[in-house]
Amino acid sequence: MAGQQFQYDDSGNTFFYFLTSFVGLIVIPATYYLWPRDQNAEQLRLKSLRRVHGRCLWYRLRLMKSQQSIVPTLKKAALLFGWAVFLLLAYKVSKLDREYQEYNPYEVLNLDPGASLSEIKKQYRVLSLKFHPDKGGNEATFMRIAKAYAALTNEQSRQNWEMYGNPDGPGATSFGIALPAWIVDQKNSMLVLLVYGLAFMVILPVVVGTWWYRSIRYSGDQILINTTQLFMHFMYKTPNMNMKRLAMVLTAAFEFDPRSNKETTIRPTDNIEVPQLIRELGNINVKKKEPPFCYPYSLKARVLVLAHLARMDVSEELEEDQRFVVRKSPALLQEMINVGCQLTMMANSRGGFHAPRLVTIENCMKLTQMIVQGLQESKSPLLQLPHFEEEHLRYCISKKYKVRSLQDLVSLKDSDRRSMLRFLGEEKYDEVIAVLGSFPHLTMDTKLQVLDDEDSNNITAGSIVTVTVTLTRKRMSDMFEKEQESTPCPGEEAANTEEAQGDASKAKTKVWQNKSKGAKKTAKSKKKKLTKKKATPVPAKTKQANGNVAGNEVVAATATAAASVKEEEDEASDKGSESDEGEANKDSPSERDEDSDKQSDTEVDEMAGDDEEEWEALQQSIQRRERALLETKSKVTHPVYSIYFPEEKQEWWWLYIADRRDQTLVSVPYHVCTLKDTEEVELKFPAPSKTGNYQYSVILRSDSFLGLDQIKPLKLEVHEAKAMLDNHPQWDIPDTEEEDEEQEDSDGIEESEEDDEDND
Repeated sequence: MAGQQFQYDDSGNTFFYFLTSFVGLIVIPATYYLWPRDQNAEQLRLKSLRRVHGRCLWYRLRLMKSQQSIVPTLKKAALLFGWAVFLLLAYKVSKLDREYQEYNPYEVLNLDPGASLSEIKKQYRVLSLKFHPDKGGNEATFMRIAKAYAALTNEQSRQNWEMYGNPDGPGATSFGIALPAWIVDQKNSMLVLLVYGLAFMVILPVVVGTWWYRSIRYSGDQILINTTQLFMHFMYKTPNMNMKRLAMVLTAAFEFDPRSNKETTIRPTDNIEVPQLIRELGNINVKKKEPPFCYPYSLKARVLVLAHLARMDVSEELEEDQRFVVRKSPALLQEMINVGCQLTMMANSRGGFHAPRLVTIENCMKLTQMIVQGLQESKSPLLQLPHFEEEHLRYCISKKYKVRSLQDLVSLKDSDRRSMLRFLGEEKYDEVIAVLGSFPHLTMDTKLQVLDDEDSNNITAGSIVTVTVTLTRKRMSDMFEKEQESTPCPGEEAANTEEAQGDASKAKTKVWQNKSKGAKKTAKSKKKKLTKKKATPVPAKTKQANGNVAGNEVVAATATAAASVKEEEDEASDKGSESDEGEANKDSPSERDEDSDKQSDTEVDEMAGDDEEEWEALQQSIQRRERALLETKSKVTHPVYSIYFPEEKQEWWWLYIADRRDQTLVSVPYHVCTLKDTEEVELKFPAPSKTGNYQYSVILRSDSFLGLDQIKPLKLEVHEAKAMLDNHPQWDIPDTEEEDEEQEDSDGIEESEEDDEDND
């Protein structure tokens, strides 16, 4: 029986196959994932954003980074080197000789397959005379010739060759290992053992342990677990948190502590520069000894955030730290909102403590807007625009224009807007209009229903209410275009003014007559709406009031009115008699039955149509949910115009339902991160347990812009839930049916017993 042989690669041929495969498995995926994307596309994108975002800090930093960074060049060089090695190895492998060749005795004897026995013997004699050792030939070659001759002439050798490919019969199975033989050489055993131990017992455990230690410290949103616990403690301790307290809790996050985050640093110069900023900012609760607010890292982060909101200049060293703190703040505030929602849900389900107030969660949202725009809470939203300073606001809030918000500025006519912003030059004015036109303008449509219910519009106590909100985003520039379309051209405007002047001159002649005519018209319209049977002496009264009517005219007017009333009554009586005759002329009750059947059929058709519409709407909603679960939308929406934010920020929104009277959340805030043009969001919440009318608010807040929030009222009428039927009619089985079933069962048993007896 054949054995097995394991052979290491003495020649090094198979090792090159292994090495080529290994390098290819590394180089090909690395090229796909690590090759730098087209830099020209990024440059073109930045160039298209330059007109609007050219003054933004993040834009300038991105340009500097793209110009100074050598990382893409290093990546390309490393990948090209890897491909060079891979191609070199592939070329080396292609030039290797095949070590294993199938044994063919015809090739050894230089014969064609199928040669006759005489041809084989003749060729053997010729080759043996040439390669026989006694004749001066090669012994190894002669042995191969003799073996091939035996394989073709000896019956047993020929049979072994045909079955096993070898005239000697089955040989040992050989396995080649694609490693050089020196690896298993006894001289190198200690070195190989040391390398294996170092790789698998030191390096691998250290790498895995480091990754695991880092991963368990962070949540899914890459926020430190200790920071989340800190936020939960202070939001539980202070349910009603003002903006100053909120800024203190935010800057106490462990992301700003050098002991927890290596990206932050405490410099020796902080002892000089931070107190100087504190004196310039004023009262920021420096003397508060409550930990961790009194720690140096927390105090420094709080000072840097407040300096950012005040748009104060800081030194270059502090500016780098300030950018890090400001960059981290939106994600930390989002974590605070999530913590507040969790505490609200726990308080609603368990009770025992006060949930965070609505003002606390909304302050988190406002603080996010303030940090992105670099503005304090009391400042005007107009300061988000370029070239706007505090001294320019007096032109906007004057009695002539009364512009206090971005919407007021958009609603102005172009001529008034140019007149108000005359302190700006033409170039600066165009930049302001371009930036204002890039701001978002959202419309919000709501639909209230109870899904998976027979009557989706009937809201009962305790039911799950679904509010479907459709958000449509447009640009402020579209509002400019609408305003320009609604503004008439100069010719039409002049014509309208001339017509208005002519009407005014006519009205000035007899003002008192115009009043009486207006009263007359309104009186007549009221008379027509109310009834046609009664005559109203309104015209006579107006004329008497004016003093231009004689008594006989009044009598004549009343007489004509009475006559008209009499004619109307006669017509009504004629119509009534005709209708009575028509009803009397109808045949017996068969026609009435037909009419009632037709009416019932139409009602059934209408109900069926309503059911089909509801079914289609339900199917569409199910399909939308499935698509939303399957597809992954990009969170890249629209870049935010923010002059002082150090990172490119995408335009996101918060959408939620709240009870502003009780200052409580009704639904969990939904973070809309994929709104480009249109987005549909479903907000669900349980209806109140008590019947009555409730007034809620659907609130849309931006996480990037000040002054663009929207609040839409939501009225909720809660009815009493339907009583559950203890005994449903479908389970009411008559006694006769039960008796029949019992009788059938007994008959079946008797028949089975008789069959058994027959079989016996």
